[in-house]
Amino acid sequence: MQPCPPLYQLMSESSSTKAIIILDYDGTLADFAPNPDVVIPDQQLISLLKCLINHENLKMAVVSGRRLGHIRELVPLKGIWLAGSYGLEMLNPDGKEINHLDYNQLRPGIEKIKPYWYDLIQGREDFYLEDKGWSIAIHANGKNKAEVDDVLKMAKLISVPEGFLLQGNFHFLELCPPQGEKGQAVKYILSEENCNQGLPIFIGDDDKDEDAFKEILKHDGLGIVVTQDEIISSANYFLPNPIKVREWLEEILNNL
Repeated sequence: MQPCPPLYQLMSESSSTKAIIILDYDGTLADFAPNPDVVIPDQQLISLLKCLINHENLKMAVVSGRRLGHIRELVPLKGIWLAGSYGLEMLNPDGKEINHLDYNQLRPGIEKIKPYWYDLIQGREDFYLEDKGWSIAIHANGKNKAEVDDVLKMAKLISVPEGFLLQGNFHFLELCPPQGEKGQAVKYILSEENCNQGLPIFIGDDDKDEDAFKEILKHDGLGIVVTQDEIISSANYFLPNPIKVREWLEEILNNL
């Protein structure tokens, strides 16, 4: 995988005159917060995104696993797509809110599981229960690997409510509707935009962004993964960290 060239070069190679750039937030635009409920707006980033939104040849979107309310605080701008809960809840560029599932039907399933998971992590250091409204997740960042493995193993013993699935990795477990998936969010945004001669680009940093990379490739777009490690990814290019992502975005304003 190669370092990502400037946008003007990517557009020239694809004979595109416009681009739609879809971004993850945590780990991509900004470093991870101490816990997922910490919301710290970054005025420098907000100013950068505002300039990009106003560029005549660009469409912008942010798609995150965070709840939409958090993303609205982090990116308090109109003219941009904002998607929370992996796209289950969205705000279009005109400020219209779009929910892809019925929240009131989903919520009882989460309320059934929440007390058990809450009790499971009580008194444990570096364990955090995140209630996103549409989903619920355990962040198991403890230093004791045996404890982390044990907690996640016990958390998986639940009877999964109808309309949900369990997903996660070695330090994370989430109960989420299967429709909460960034690839579907990307597909929806691209279908709504219908950018003529537009080059779709998705930038993300972890395994939950792989579905978005795969979807963007179906639309003759490009994926950019944010990593400093040698990894297996569907992305075409990489940028090493959020600082370099911002520099890549800033370069657009000078060269497009």
